[in-house]
Amino acid sequence: MVNSINRRSRLVFKAGLLIIVGLPMSTQVQADGSAVDKVYHPYVDALESEIEFRSLFQDGPSAPNDFKQLHQFSFGRSFGQALFAEAKVVGEKSRSGNFDIEAFEFELKWQQTEQGEYSADWGMLFEYEQEFSEDVQELTAGILVEKEFGRWSGTANLLLIQEWGADIKDELETAVALQARYRYTRAFEPALEIYAGQDSVGIGPAVMGSAIVGTRKSLHWEAGVILGVSSDSPDSTVRFLLEYEF
Repeated sequence: MVNSINRRSRLVFKAGLLIIVGLPMSTQVQADGSAVDKVYHPYVDALESEIEFRSLFQDGPSAPNDFKQLHQFSFGRSFGQALFAEAKVVGEKSRSGNFDIEAFEFELKWQQTEQGEYSADWGMLFEYEQEFSEDVQELTAGILVEKEFGRWSGTANLLLIQEWGADIKDELETAVALQARYRYTRAFEPALEIYAGQDSVGIGPAVMGSAIVGTRKSLHWEAGVILGVSSDSPDSTVRFLLEYEF
């Protein structure tokens, strides 16, 4: 069984690298064209609830005025020891200062193995998104894998995304998010992240940490700067995340 898990780990990381190298790059960047979001870890804490806020500040790939802000607010809770469900509202702030609610998302994370049970830890991610202003829907299914190397943790998210609706071309896409994180202290963990999707490939540094604020209560934060490395990628994406777990 352990040898089987080891072989699976190697195959998943090789698949991630192949997807990054072979991803088709579209010449037209859609509203959600950036692959930058966050790197998901395959773990679920039993009896945990969380409130999360994420922000993305993105510069376009060509025009200097092509700048947008995306904000997400979500509430989630675990069900048993292996399932975590989360509901999200996504909004966008335009250059004129208007803020519009763009989409609703429902997300389910399913932990597949106990942490440390095998050479790598495994989980799955499922997400459904419905836009409000357009007939656009999106369904995502993904594999989450994490492996520790001493004080380093390597995490891979391998995602398959189906988009459909009257206002979008039906298509199947792939996306990858990779993270190498150094566990320096609980409050300070520097990392390097890579994101790749249909319309973007980016790489950059990130930093994150957590603080205990009460019994079974904690604050988790993340910040990163992801630089585009292809002509269709956003020039830069700054991401922030603040999460209250209780």
